[in-house]
Amino acid sequence: MLGGLLLNSLFVVANSEASQHVITYHKGARAFINVQLIDGTGEKVKYDQTILVVNDRIVKIGDTSKLNIPSGYELVNVKNHTVIPGFIGVHNHLHISGHKYNGDNIAKLYLAAGVTSIQTVGSAFPEKEIALANDIALGQKLGPEIIASGPYFTGSDGNNNMQQVNKAKDIAKTLKYWKDKGVKWIKVYRHIEPTQLQTIITEAHKLKLFVTGHLCSITFAEAINMGIDGIQHGLNSASDFRTNKTFGQCNGGREYIDIIDVASPKVKALQQLMISNNVFLTSTLSIFESSISHRSQADQRSILLMSEQMKQRYQSSQQHKGKSDHQREQRLKRIMAFDYQFYNMGGLLGAGVDAGRFLLPGYGDQRNFKLFLEAGFSTEQAIQVMTYNGARILKRNDIGLIKEGKRADFLILTGSLKKNPNVINNIKTVFKQGVGYSTDSIEASLQHKIGQ
Repeated sequence: MLGGLLLNSLFVVANSEASQHVITYHKGARAFINVQLIDGTGEKVKYDQTILVVNDRIVKIGDTSKLNIPSGYELVNVKNHTVIPGFIGVHNHLHISGHKYNGDNIAKLYLAAGVTSIQTVGSAFPEKEIALANDIALGQKLGPEIIASGPYFTGSDGNNNMQQVNKAKDIAKTLKYWKDKGVKWIKVYRHIEPTQLQTIITEAHKLKLFVTGHLCSITFAEAINMGIDGIQHGLNSASDFRTNKTFGQCNGGREYIDIIDVASPKVKALQQLMISNNVFLTSTLSIFESSISHRSQADQRSILLMSEQMKQRYQSSQQHKGKSDHQREQRLKRIMAFDYQFYNMGGLLGAGVDAGRFLLPGYGDQRNFKLFLEAGFSTEQAIQVMTYNGARILKRNDIGLIKEGKRADFLILTGSLKKNPNVINNIKTVFKQGVGYSTDSIEASLQHKIGQ
C-alpha cells in the first residue's frame, strides 16, 4: 500500500523543471529524527522531536525517544538542525519596481529562501502571474504556491498603469473578470477614492473576494468602517494621524511619524478598532529598513544573484550613501513598536517582503525575522507571524503549522535558531508539499538573474 502511494506521488514532478537538479527528496515516507521544532503556534521550541511525513502530509509528531517509527520509513537525522514551517508571505510581489517582469526567477528565489506560499498583494503583470501560479501548481515550474491577486486599484490621481474604475457597474464587472481568472484578493492603492473603495469592498465580498490596501487617501478607520479585510505596512501608511488631511485625498502632513507615542490612547484605539472588526495588518519591516543608509543593505548572497545592471546600481548607491540617518532609524523603531503592540493586543499580524531597492525577494522575508526579534518578539512569536498567521490571513487551515494532518511545507535550518538568529539564513532543505528542494542548488541557478 505504502509503495503504491509513493509511486503515485511521483508523477507530478517527474518531468518538471524542478526535478532536473534541485530536488533532494521526492515524495515518500520519512521520519525526521532529533528535531529542534518550532511549530508555528508561538509555543516554545521543542527538542528531540520526530516528525513522520508520508508524501505531502505530516502524519505524526512526538518525542524521538518514544515515538514508534513504522517500517518502510526512511530515517533522516536532523540533529543540530531546526525545523520550522515554510514562510507564508502575505505581501510578496513577483515583480521588482523599476525592472522588467522576471516572475519565473523571482518565484524560484522565494522557494530557495524558504517561502512556500505567497499572496502577491497587487500585481503589475496579473495575467502572467496567474499563468505562473497555474504552471507551478501543475509541477511544470518551480516556486511557492502563489495566491494571485488582481491589478492594483487606484483613483484618478493614481498611477496610470493601475486600474482606475469609477462606475459601480464597471467595478463589479472588472472584479468578476479577475475572479473568473482565479484571483482571490484585490488590492487598493494610495489614491483610491472613498466611493470607489466602498463599492470595491461591497462587490468583492459578494464574489467572496478579499480586499486589502496600501492606504493614504483613506484612513485606516475609514477603511475599517467600510469593511476592508486587511491593511498593509502599518504605522507608515496610517494617514489617520496626518495633519491638515483632506477627506478622500492623499495629502496632509506626516509629522506624526516622528513624534507620535505609539502607546498613546489614540493609537491603541485605532488598533483595537482593527481587532474588533477582524482586520489584519501586514508588516513589511525589511523594505522600510532598506531605505535607511546605515542599516542592513544587500549581503553577499544578494550581490551574487543581482543582474549586472542591478549590481552596478547597488555599488553606485553604496559609494554615494549618506551618513547615519537618525530620523529614519527612529521611524523604524516606531513602526516596529506599532506592529509589536498590535500583536500583543491580540491583532492578526502577518509579514511580507515588498521587495524593492536592493532588497531581494525571499531574502527580505528572512530579514523580517531578525527585525521582529529587534522589535521585541520572541523567536517563536516571530515564526508564528511569518507562518501560521499568514495562513490565517489567507483563510487556509492546511498550511502554516507543523502539526499532524497539515501539508508538509517546512524548512530544515542548519543550527539552532533559538540560540542564533543568523540560522534563519542557513536553509539546508525546503520542503513544499512533501518534496525537498536544495536551497544551494536553486540559488546557484539564479546567479546574475535577479533584477534584469
